[in-house]
Amino acid sequence: MIKIAYCNVEKLDLNKAYPLVSADRQKKISSYRFDKDKKLSCGVYLLLKKLLDEINITHPLFKTEKYGKAYISNHSDIHFNVSHSGKYVACAIADTPVGVDIEYNDPEIDLNIAKLYFFNSEYRRIIESDNSSNEFFNYWVLKESYMKYTGLGFHLKLDSFEIIIDNNDIRLKNDKNNIKFNLFDVDNYKIAFACNQSTNKIFGYDMEELY
Repeated sequence: MIKIAYCNVEKLDLNKAYPLVSADRQKKISSYRFDKDKKLSCGVYLLLKKLLDEINITHPLFKTEKYGKAYISNHSDIHFNVSHSGKYVACAIADTPVGVDIEYNDPEIDLNIAKLYFFNSEYRRIIESDNSSNEFFNYWVLKESYMKYTGLGFHLKLDSFEIIIDNNDIRLKNDKNNIKFNLFDVDNYKIAFACNQSTNKIFGYDMEELY
């Protein structure tokens, strides 16, 4: 079982949404200064809650691993990961470990980031691409989804592993664990996931469906 979903939270009503989240999440939301960040923090929780409700998990107990990846301590058979960027939130749930990342596809991105931090062959493919900024974000979300899948996050260096993109075939070079990747374009955003399961489907939710 695996499901990937996203939602535009730009029009989220904080007054309406705030009572629906846990006390810990309320505290985290309140720590942000700007409404944009409050909406992302609140919206990603509501999206996760929606996906868990759909599989009849209504009282999850959240804890974090050593490097900060969250898990559900009272449902060890369910894994999840969340991400947000700009005005969108994304969430993945599965019955095996999963990582997800969403990023705004910024055409003005500094490609030196890839030169400095990516695998050399990845940087070369980005520079040789017809649309280098678009290709940069293909690699960025794929790489970060894998880093989040491992539970290490940025404790795993971006240039310590290589992603191969060959048309619709996306894989980790020298992969011993048969990790599956997929990449989606949603408006001006990129979404990617890493898991040992695969799906070609992604689900978009309206904000009103999460209240």
